[in-house]
Amino acid sequence: MTETMRTVGEVLVDLLEANGVEVVFGIPGVHTVELYRGLAASKIRHVTPRHEQGAGFMADGYARVSGKPGVALVITGPGLTNTITAMAQARQDSIPMLVISGVNRRDSLGHGRGLLHELPDQHGMIKTLALYSQTLLNPADLASVVERAFAILTSGRPGPVHIEIPTDVMSASIAIPALRKATATRPRADAETLQKAAILCGDAQRPVIICGGGAITAEAEIKELAERIGAPVVMTVNARGMLAGHSLRVPASPSLKAVRSLISDADLVIALGTEMGQTDYDMYADGGFPILGNLIRTDIDAAQLARGPHAALSILSGAKAATAGMLVFLTAKPAVKGKERAAATRKAALAELTAKMRTEMAVIDAIYHALPDCTIVGDSTQAVYAGNLYCDAPRAKSWFNSATGFGALGYAPPASVGAAVADPGRPVVCLVGDGGIQFSLAELGSAADAGADVIFLVWNNDGYQEIESYMVEAGITPEGVRPSAPDFLLAAGAYGVPAVRLSKAGDLVAALVEARKRGGPSLIEIHQTRTAGVTA
Repeated sequence: MTETMRTVGEVLVDLLEANGVEVVFGIPGVHTVELYRGLAASKIRHVTPRHEQGAGFMADGYARVSGKPGVALVITGPGLTNTITAMAQARQDSIPMLVISGVNRRDSLGHGRGLLHELPDQHGMIKTLALYSQTLLNPADLASVVERAFAILTSGRPGPVHIEIPTDVMSASIAIPALRKATATRPRADAETLQKAAILCGDAQRPVIICGGGAITAEAEIKELAERIGAPVVMTVNARGMLAGHSLRVPASPSLKAVRSLISDADLVIALGTEMGQTDYDMYADGGFPILGNLIRTDIDAAQLARGPHAALSILSGAKAATAGMLVFLTAKPAVKGKERAAATRKAALAELTAKMRTEMAVIDAIYHALPDCTIVGDSTQAVYAGNLYCDAPRAKSWFNSATGFGALGYAPPASVGAAVADPGRPVVCLVGDGGIQFSLAELGSAADAGADVIFLVWNNDGYQEIESYMVEAGITPEGVRPSAPDFLLAAGAYGVPAVRLSKAGDLVAALVEARKRGGPSLIEIHQTRTAGVTA
């Protein structure tokens, strides 16, 4: 092969490097080995999960912490179908993820010849989920396909994109293309629209700002806007930690009555980077979220602006550009009772929570007290549900989980590994239940292999307690909610991961500090006892 020619697999690695990819999560197989040909010689780190779903969740956690697309490399057929759950979570939470898969050779596609890992129509299946899915039929198109994938990942509302490469294309020789980073232009509102928004902000006496995950990059601008107009800032789950410690922050769910009262009383609501979906705004599905009579809504996705509550003014733009644009036209005025409204809402929101929820929240508070710089990655478990109602996280991106949106169990262990790989200077605490961790228990081995600073904090309540409680409240005899669990200390030890079971929650801080000193992965189990019926 000449110096001007390389295989598709080798050039793919070069193009990933050119687009800033530093880590790939994947499991090699006979249908992807040619894509690995240039990987060992590159600067890209490869992290091996124990399951392709784990590869997708690792890419998700990596993307949330790094702010860059997470990349998963999986085989055709079962490799890709295993990754679909993670792609769906990323689609719901607007997380940038690039999934590169193999597919069988070109002359076999659609023929049903019984080839290994064959699907009837792999591309047709995945294109209903991915923002973009492309089959590389012509090897010479590789650079343009990769460029388009990254342009889509970085220009609009993020989510999963997919490239599939037939096995006979992977080894084809192609001329080395220009290795350049994809460029993309994000939507930006016109000055007239931003001026209208600024006028509405200036006229409001009781404004409220609502921030979703899409607003995280605009934290500085939102802080200035909130201070200028005296607006409490309500944060959905994916925005928690913004404005940490600020007197205008409201780190509580819009599903709580106190927060809904604040929003209902507002004469202007500014929604930034939030899809305003049910799992954030109506967790209890009671239909009680208030009608918004004067709403400014900013979103980077035009289709999303057309969904959900009617807006008096819709702004097609990223949150950072929109907020900065409004500030240009906003005349200074003194803040009017914004701090008092925010403080009253925080107090009332906390008062709504049950004693059991407060106990669960105390665990979260203990984690941040012991490890102030940590990132908590949560699964669908009761302590996480409590935190999603109210969690005063110490910084943006320090609290995220799978309990909203798609709601996948088993998310947190692999996502925690991805988060730790993205920012090795911070410890990661994986807050997961005894049911959820069994979906991805083997990823303890992945954490050990990667040397990831992840503390797996297992909230053991002997089964699916949330579902059991729901059954009891609905008058249904609980069934299927008490699956047996392994001895988690022995399971961790099998992977060489140090583990401890706490006799009381008061020992948690010391255990966390000790795990942090030790470095690498650790497991801590907290066992929540039950009384007859459901919970203790």
